[in-house]
Amino acid sequence: MKNRLRVLRAERSWSQADLADKLGVARQSVNAIETGKFDPSLPLAFRIARLFSLKVEDIFDDEVRD
Repeated sequence: MKNRLRVLRAERSWSQADLADKLGVARQSVNAIETGKFDPSLPLAFRIARLFSLKVEDIFDDEVRD
């Protein structure tokens, strides 16, 4: 799943550790989501969206096109 997490984090000058602390997850989880190795759970995706004041679909793209 593609996502804008790295860009959104960088715009705020947050490290992966900063973002992980704000979300209550490990830094490695943030890295795995940013690199597309791991898709966040739905509750985590909503926490991420709330943190950035965006909709989930504004951050994550499932790349499925009709």
